[in-house]
Amino acid sequence: MSNSPQGRPGRADRAGRADRAGRADRADRGGRDGRDGRTDGAGTSVRTVACVNCGRNNRVPAAAEGSPRCGNCRAPLPWIAEAGDADFGEVAEQASLPVLIDLWATWCGPCRMVSPALEQVAADLAGRIKLVKVDIDKSPALARRFEVQAVPTLLILDHGRLVARQTGAAPANTLRHWVDESLSASHGPAGPASGRPR
Repeated sequence: MSNSPQGRPGRADRAGRADRAGRADRADRGGRDGRDGRTDGAGTSVRTVACVNCGRNNRVPAAAEGSPRCGNCRAPLPWIAEAGDADFGEVAEQASLPVLIDLWATWCGPCRMVSPALEQVAADLAGRIKLVKVDIDKSPALARRFEVQAVPTLLILDHGRLVARQTGAAPANTLRHWVDESLSASHGPAGPASGRPR
């Protein structure tokens, strides 16, 4: 530590400690889904995601055109975001991919149990779905709009249209089957003729 002539910490040391404290505070605010607390220039939250194919870290915004891909190897990345009353339309309803909505609450034990399963489904279906988490205590208008009676409540939206709904926790394989069935029912059978992946 460098000292000023008066024996007090120098300005550079104080600035360094403040910067480290700021980084720690942002990491603490990261939330349940691992957001890194940063925003892009427009104020949209950004999450850092490691590519499962090459291991490179990528910044993935909550709202964007298309679907996220690794900047290094171009593999599809899991798209996981948080939304609230103010940004739900931009983050979820305007998404180009089908969206799996997790309506949850911090006090809900089953919500905490199903969260890793939902993130696994998002990783398994990277490039095909987007997972959006909504804390109903912070977003009461969305809880009313979707008539949430119990949590977790899971919804699937396709271009803003509700196509499926389920309440309660389930293991990843059951959730994956439910998502696949719901998307097949809303789009018709997947396959080469439809241009959709199986």
